Amino acid sequence: MICAAFLRCPKYPLDHPSSSLIMSSLRFIAKHPTISMVEPCTTLRELKQIHTQLFINGLLNNPHLVGQFIASIALNNPNNLYYSNQVLDHSQKPTLFTFNSMIRAHSKSSTPHRSFHFYSKILHSIDNLAPDNYTFTFLVRTSAQLLAPQIGSSVYCALLKYGFEHDPHVRSGLIYMYAEFGDLVACHRVYSSIGEPDLVCQTAMVSACAKMGDVGFARKLFDKMSQKDPIAWNAMISGYAQCGQSREVLTLFNLMQREGVKVNEVSMVSVLSACAHLGALDQGRWAHVYIERNKLRMTLTLGTALIDMYSKCGNMNKAMEAFWRMKEKNVYTWSSAIGGLAMNGAGEKCLELFSLMKQDGVQPNEVTFVSVLRGCSVVGLVEEGRKHFVSMSKVYGIEPQLEHYGLMVDLYGRAGRLDEALNFINSMPVRPHVGAWGALLNACKIYKNMEMGELASRKIVEIEAKNHGAYVLLSNIYADTKDWDRVGNVRQTMNIKGVRKQPGCSVIEVGGEVHEFFVGDKSHPRYAEIQVMLGEIAKRLKLLGYIANTNPVLFDIEEEEKEDALCMHSEKIAIAFGLISLGPDVPIRIVKNLRVCWDCHDATKMISKAFNREIILRDRNRFHHFRDGECSCKGYW
Repeated sequence: MICAAFLRCPKYPLDHPSSSLIMSSLRFIAKHPTISMVEPCTTLRELKQIHTQLFINGLLNNPHLVGQFIASIALNNPNNLYYSNQVLDHSQKPTLFTFNSMIRAHSKSSTPHRSFHFYSKILHSIDNLAPDNYTFTFLVRTSAQLLAPQIGSSVYCALLKYGFEHDPHVRSGLIYMYAEFGDLVACHRVYSSIGEPDLVCQTAMVSACAKMGDVGFARKLFDKMSQKDPIAWNAMISGYAQCGQSREVLTLFNLMQREGVKVNEVSMVSVLSACAHLGALDQGRWAHVYIERNKLRMTLTLGTALIDMYSKCGNMNKAMEAFWRMKEKNVYTWSSAIGGLAMNGAGEKCLELFSLMKQDGVQPNEVTFVSVLRGCSVVGLVEEGRKHFVSMSKVYGIEPQLEHYGLMVDLYGRAGRLDEALNFINSMPVRPHVGAWGALLNACKIYKNMEMGELASRKIVEIEAKNHGAYVLLSNIYADTKDWDRVGNVRQTMNIKGVRKQPGCSVIEVGGEVHEFFVGDKSHPRYAEIQVMLGEIAKRLKLLGYIANTNPVLFDIEEEEKEDALCMHSEKIAIAFGLISLGPDVPIRIVKNLRVCWDCHDATKMISKAFNREIILRDRNRFHHFRDGECSCKGYW
């Protein structure tokens, strides 16, 4: 089979000595379809049968045809590289194309360093072959694969010696190589040296800048491109996803569809991750439909991303449906489903799925145990969690990481076993981190243990001097006991040290469009309607006997002003917007960047009852499913 990549590349220059030979060779191959039988799925036995046919028919006497056969073996399946090496070793007068194909195949394999073995063969060939632009394009990519800047510099010097520094494919390869090395300055240097960059170089530069986080420059360059190939589109989507700019990912995805550009599997993973980050279930569903409609291959990575998206959008039924439909599952697929169940408060089902995973012979990893311990925590299974924590090292040889220790503290704290939580922290073989002390501090807030809360807060501030969460939680502990002097001291310390509380932000999706609200936000075009609904909410909650928990609010303002301040928290504004924008049977789904406050949590429970609505809120810590005045977290988050 003729190498597809060879046909995509520009032809050899007309004055190149190999040009006429290669073209006649290509015409010759068209008459002999035997080589086209070599495919990615071809087995070694079948390769040997094809090889035998070529030998019997006398086709191995043509060195160019032998080269195409070797290239087909090497480039179709890396597992057959050794066989292509054997064929090459027995061939007479290998062509430059043959050696280039071997360099290219090895550059993509698990043994990229072998590419230089064939480069050496070119330099020492009996026919006095000389490397060409393809040789250096593949060697540059080999250097990138090896992540070896010194080797990359040597390759660059060699291509300068042979005069290929102006070749567009070599230049695009250099941009790719420097991007892999993390050298954005070098990428810009190569790109700026090109007078009129073609599509290949433009795409390489967009990909490089997007990959290294310079999405602003990448987008400017992308917008200036007169032609945009799918690689450039997909690079921009991946770049936005890596920088956490999820809204831009979805905007670009929608634009791609309008332009009729196909999205590949890798970019669909980025799209699904963006939907998960924003909790944009409608767009996530549409992405799922797109995958099925365009018959994209459901790879392990794509399937896992789909499970993760539905889980983080609070729709575990669809997440588990996607999970069970996957024909092949690896540890990450299982861990994603287990983690989704834990995050959504289904601790028992999380542990059941973990048991099925082990029965299926899949070995858990560190990520799996994060989900398992979280599952134990959300249902208060302390002994079960302790058993799994011990099994990590004793049964599976997995050394617990900081996150695992933090979850164990959370497990003890959730159950009200604060002394055991503190003892666990003190017995950690590594220095306790903010996550462990933070879990203890939150438990102290729940169980009103001021003394231990002060200790936890001090420890957090020792590690992170400007951790606003520690100050806020400690202030709230004091406020619950109406110790206003200490509340004032905490606030004063925050001001002196320049600690600022991160502003609350809540996101809600309506009709496929993502709306973002900040605390006290009045900028939305429908704010007048939102304000009316906030008034209606307040009226209905008072009829149900709701009294706002104003203790955590600044103590030096009037009680009525405190209630107004709580009313303007971002999640309440988002809920009000959901009530005026979504049909009565549509769940209101909100994602918040911070842990939901006590008053908003209590108010949301009562809103679900007063308006007979299902409200699904994902905060920084977990999911809260509100129905009929109750929450799935059972009062601990």
